[in-house]
Amino acid sequence: MTELAARPGWVDRRRYWWPISLVVPSLALIAFGLVELSGLAWFWWTGPVVIYGVVPLLDWWVGSDAGNPPETAIERLEGDPYYRGVLLATFPLQMMGTVIGVWVATTAELNALQWLGLAITVGIVSGGGINTAHEWGHKRGWFADLMSKLSLAPAAYGHFHVEHNRGHHKNVATPEDPASARLGETFWQFLPRTMIGSLRSAWRIEKARLALQGKSAISLHNDILQAWLMTLVLYSALVAVFGWAALPFLVVQAFYGAALLEAVNYIEHYGLLRRKDDTGRYVRCAPEHSWNANQIVSNLMLYQLQRHSDHHANPRRAYQTLRHFDDSPQLPVGYAALIPVVHFPRIWFAVMDHRVLDHYKGDIRRANVQPG
Repeated sequence: MTELAARPGWVDRRRYWWPISLVVPSLALIAFGLVELSGLAWFWWTGPVVIYGVVPLLDWWVGSDAGNPPETAIERLEGDPYYRGVLLATFPLQMMGTVIGVWVATTAELNALQWLGLAITVGIVSGGGINTAHEWGHKRGWFADLMSKLSLAPAAYGHFHVEHNRGHHKNVATPEDPASARLGETFWQFLPRTMIGSLRSAWRIEKARLALQGKSAISLHNDILQAWLMTLVLYSALVAVFGWAALPFLVVQAFYGAALLEAVNYIEHYGLLRRKDDTGRYVRCAPEHSWNANQIVSNLMLYQLQRHSDHHANPRRAYQTLRHFDDSPQLPVGYAALIPVVHFPRIWFAVMDHRVLDHYKGDIRRANVQPG
């Protein structure tokens, strides 16, 4: 593991760069400003242009950083409220972007392509909200729990709050996990499998938890129903204000946001498998079971989600303290460049399959392989 020398007075050189993460929830607001300044409705495509065009170029230009904070700084970084404040600032921007998107979609004269660009831009904001919810979901306390569920509301993906923390982290990199992609599995095969499988798993997990407490799954004690209720309230309010034309827009942007999250899931564990020990149990999740990426710009924008190897090995670590491990499998580029690639199976397989085999020294039996 690469680590900077532990020395007195060490400071996070990225400290004042972390607000770059606020670009994602601001994309709809940025697009609105560009449209207002230029009068060109095509700027509603700002979201995908920035994420799939500008960010990969910046990743290439700025480069990567495999440095880690020293162990002596971890406790201080974890306890610094500044980093939590950056995370908290995401939510109002996300909500404003969603409302503005619905307002424009229901009142402006947009053609079909411009409407779609707006829906995708707002969908990227909602997908980014799932990432924010992911970070909140690994923190303790009622406030973090609330913020996680609220951040999931625009994408209507409230079951993620249960499935990710109590399902995915338990079963990651095994055939039993609907969110772990298999070697040879296309994204189009993975998408329905993970969306349906994750929902079923979340409900099964929450139903079992409530049964142990003697409570019904159909009640407000259910974390999934709490999160879905927040979506219902949000969507109902927006339909009440902007009319029924708001509903198809909300559905399209929510689906895109959820599919964006699942594209990231597809990348994060593709082909990787935890072996079973002598007792027949899967070994503990380690850095070798998740793909890692150290591109600076996309890590700043995604709360270091790309340092996924450390996240799964140590789920309670806050984003600012996640580490690089030399023995974790490395992606060739960051998520922003890879997300478009997953939609084209032949290109994806050409980029990633040999990396999976290299990781397992050519032994395909050690990989998580698509049946058939």
